[in-house]
Amino acid sequence: MIRSQRQRATLWGPCEPSPAMASNRRSLDPMRRVAVGLLAALALVSCAQNPTEQNLDQAVELPPAIDYVALGDSAASGPLIPDQVGFAGCLQSDENYPHVLAGLIGAAAFADVSCSGAKSENITTVEQITDTGSVSVQLDALSSDTDLVTITIGGNDVDLVSAARQCINFSSEPTGRSCKDALTEGGTDKLGDAISAAAPRWGQVFEDIKGRAPNADVVVVGYGTYVQPGGCYGVQPVWARDADYLQQSIDTMNDALAEQAELHGASFVDTRPVSVGHDACAAGDQRYLEGVFPLNRAAPLHPTAAGMAAFAQVIEDSLTLN
Repeated sequence: MIRSQRQRATLWGPCEPSPAMASNRRSLDPMRRVAVGLLAALALVSCAQNPTEQNLDQAVELPPAIDYVALGDSAASGPLIPDQVGFAGCLQSDENYPHVLAGLIGAAAFADVSCSGAKSENITTVEQITDTGSVSVQLDALSSDTDLVTITIGGNDVDLVSAARQCINFSSEPTGRSCKDALTEGGTDKLGDAISAAAPRWGQVFEDIKGRAPNADVVVVGYGTYVQPGGCYGVQPVWARDADYLQQSIDTMNDALAEQAELHGASFVDTRPVSVGHDACAAGDQRYLEGVFPLNRAAPLHPTAAGMAAFAQVIEDSLTLN
C-alpha cells in the first residue's frame, strides 16, 4: 500500500480575527474600538449568511510520500543509455525506467539497485560479481518503510541473451544454422525447459521481497516485444523462424512471471503491448528495444531511452496510490 499524508492546517478566515488583529484591536482608543466593533458585528452577520466561506481547521491533503526501491537486471538498469550512474559495474542509467518512474510519481525517497547481469540469487542471497567489484544483495535496499518495489528479473536465469546470440545468421537460409533447430533438437525445448525450471525461483524472489518490505506494493515488470512476427531479416540478422521462436520464448517467460506474481501477491506490468511497432525492426528513432546492431545509445538487445520512458509511463498508469 502506498501511504498518503494528511496535515491539519489552521487557516484564519474572514469570520475570525487572527491573534495579531485581536491584539491590535485591544490597543485602540475607545472611539475607534466602537467603530471596529460595529464592523466586526457586520462581518459576523455576513459569515452567518455564508457559512461555506469558513475555512477554519481545514484538512489539507498532501501528495503521497512514496519510498520507492527498484530491483532487477539490465532490462531495468539500462546499460549504455546516457548518463551512466551508480556503481560502474552495474551499467545503470539515470534514464532507465526506475529513474523516470521516480520522477513521475514524485518519490520522496528513491533507491535504484538494479544491476546488469543480475540473476534471481543476486536479488535474494548472493552478492553479484561485476567487472568493477561485487555489489550487495539487492534485497538489502528494502525495509518496512518501503512503499513501492519494481523488479525485472528472469532473463539471465535462462540465459536469454546467449540464446539470442545463437540466432544470428549473416547469410540467409539454408546457409548457417537455425537457433530454433539447435535449441529444440531431439524434441526438447531447452529454453522453454529453463523457463519452467526458473519460474518457482521467481516466485520465491517475490515472496522474499514481501518479507523484507511488508508494506510495499510489488510490481513485476515484464520484457517487451523485441521483434515483429516473421522478423525483419536484412534489418536484423535473424531468420524469420528464429525470430518467432525468440519472441515466443520471451512471451512464455512473461507468462510465467505474471503467474508467479499473482501467486505471491505481486502485480505484473506487461510491456509487450506498448513496444509493438517499436521493436528492433523499427526505424532507429522509433525503437523501444534495440537489436543486434543498435541505432541508439543502448546495449544490443536491450531497451532504449525512449523505451524506458514508455515503460515507466505504463508502470505509473498501473499504480493505485492509496
